[in-house]
Formats: sequence, C-alpha cells, structure tokens
Amino acid sequence: MTITPLMPVYPRCAVRPVRGEGVYLYGERGEQYLDFAAGIAVNALGHGHPHLTKVLQDQVATLMHVSNLYGSPQGEALAQRIVDNSFADTVFFTNSGVEAIECAIKTARRYHYVSGNPQRHKLITFKNAFHGRSIGAISATDQPKMRDGFEPLLPGFDYVKFNDLEGALAKIDDETAGFLVETVQGEGGMTAGTPEFIQGLRKACDEHGLLLILDEIQCGYGRTGKMWAYEHYGITPDIMTAAKGIGGGFPLGACLATEEAAKGMVIGTHGSTYGGNPLAMAVGQAVLDVMLEPGFLDHVTKMGERLRQAFEQMIPNHDHLFEEIRGKGLMLGIKMKEPAVSRDFVAHLRDNHGLLTVAAGENVFRVLPPLVIDEDHIAECIERLSEGARSFAPPSGG
Repeated sequence: MTITPLMPVYPRCAVRPVRGEGVYLYGERGEQYLDFAAGIAVNALGHGHPHLTKVLQDQVATLMHVSNLYGSPQGEALAQRIVDNSFADTVFFTNSGVEAIECAIKTARRYHYVSGNPQRHKLITFKNAFHGRSIGAISATDQPKMRDGFEPLLPGFDYVKFNDLEGALAKIDDETAGFLVETVQGEGGMTAGTPEFIQGLRKACDEHGLLLILDEIQCGYGRTGKMWAYEHYGITPDIMTAAKGIGGGFPLGACLATEEAAKGMVIGTHGSTYGGNPLAMAVGQAVLDVMLEPGFLDHVTKMGERLRQAFEQMIPNHDHLFEEIRGKGLMLGIKMKEPAVSRDFVAHLRDNHGLLTVAAGENVFRVLPPLVIDEDHIAECIERLSEGARSFAPPSGG
C-alpha cells in the first residue's frame, strides 16, 4: 500500500511549519519565513497574537462546546456585534467558508420557496469563481479542475464571465433566484469587481426581486481596508458569506443575511453540530476587539497603499516577469508575463528567499499578509521579492 496516512489531496511543499510569531513562520529545522500568505488570508492578526491567544486559553478552560439545543449567550453576543457592523440583521455561524456558502445557497432557495416562487432556484455565478469544495460549491463554479470526476453535480447554476454585467443580465429568467459572486475574485486571479458590475447586479436584483449573495470569505473582514469589500461599491448585499479572517486562524465562518432574505430560515431548516460553539465565539470576539479599534482599518488601507506603491516601483526593474498589480488593500496580486509561471515563482520565493506567497489563476501570485504588518515588513518583502525576481529563471519560450 502506497497511500499516505494523510489523504494525499494537497500538493504539499517542503515547508513544514511548527511555530509562528507575528508575521513569521518557523519550520522544523528552525528556518524562518516571512509569511505574506497568512494561511491564504486567514491569519489576519498574524501568528500568536497576544489578545487572541489569551481569549482562546481562557475560553478553553471555561467552556468549549455545548449543543445548539441550548441557548447561546456567546453566539448571541457575537452575532449582535457583527450585525452592528454590517448590513445584516441575522447571522448563522459555521466552521468554514464552504459551510457558509451552503447556508447561503439554502437561504436563497428557501426565500423564494416561502415567497411562493419555488421555481426560482437557480443562481447565476461567475467564471473562474472559487466558492469551496463541497458538491454545492463546486457546482457553483465552471472550473473543470474542481468538477471533474464528481458529476452529477447540483443543478441550478448558470455561469457568466466575471465583470460582464450584460452577460449576467441576459441570463435572468423565471427560474433565477439571484447572483452568487465574489466581490473580489481571489483564487481566480485577484480581480476586483468593477463598480458598474457590482452596482449593476444590485440594481438587477432590486428590479427583478432577486437576491444578491456576496462571497467575501477571502475579501471581507478588513482585508481590503474596509470591514467589508462591498463598502467600496456603495451597495449592500442580501446575503453574504464570511470566513478566513473572521477567526484569525481558528475554524470559523458565517452566513449573514437581512431579515427579508432570511425569512425562510426557520427552526429545522439548517443546523451545525459545532457551528457557533463557545470557543469559536470567543475567538470571533477577540478578532473584532482588535479590528474594530479606531485606526485599525486605516492602517490596513495605508499599508495596502504602501505595498502597492512598492510593487509599482519594483515592477519596471523586472518588466520581463511582471505585468500588472491587481486587488485592493492587503489583498494584492501580481500578474506574471509568460513564459514565467506564477506557481513556479511562488515556489522559488518560498524555497530560495524565505518569502511565502500564494499562486492564483490567470498566472497571478497573491500577496496576502497579516493585516498587522508595518513598513519594515513591507521593506523586507520587497527586498526578498526583488532578490527572487533577479534570481528567477523562467522557462525558455517555445
């Protein structure tokens, strides 16, 4: 038998972290890495944040888990705080982003069902999207690499090019329930929705009685310099998914909704054994304690601008490798020029220069540092990135 005890579904690299401190990770041999991947936008407060660690330790000693058959003072308090700082009226807590997506899909279908329109079950989604790996979530993307071998998939999805408002509007029919869209596409290539596109989807939903579901699992929770990416567009969704940064490294996700959008989600329609457990709720509060401090989001915006400026100054020195900068805030991507391959460059930075970044679609590599970085960390990133660009040998064309 050759299969490994850990099911071999990840292309694991040689980096084997055993400890984290601030914006650095340390491997088994003691080697140090500058972590500008942050667990793919998860470790928003870096590693070992003192407040987060203290709250986690205290809650472990107090109460970790009880059933959702009982009242949840911890869940009620965190839900209220999220409601107070978002468009939402109600929150369902999950353990991951994909669980939040499942809840969002169910919420949208159930809304139309109780509104007397059960035929409205289809969601219009967008090409290159990534919403997770469940059967429902891979049904919501057109990417063959996610879907191959898992058919038959969940029916009820139409796919349109991202940022193509005309194409999206043309797909609306009598069975459409709404749109499911990442405000900023992450895995697909760090492409932000244009104002015309996001605002146009909102307008279409209002005109046709549809629901706008935003997937802000990667781009929400301060990542773009605002608490939520939708704030950049002057609109609000009906339903939204959050995860990653929401727990700062602890497994936590949430599905947020307006009272109207959630009107079908009554007792018995959804549930989760671990969702909303006291430990997760304490961690969620700790993350918000830090993020909602005056000046925190301004700092993210400022660091995002500094990092982008540094990239802009660096790119002309390596214009054979780099094409353009994408994204918002501290959710940035750099598109590479062929024949250079972003995945190879990410490996080169990691293995030879101790800099952790993440590959994405469209030959982009993602730079997703903890939101608590300072200017020294940016300077260190640019130094390692520049050295990496100088020493990187892309495959010869042809």
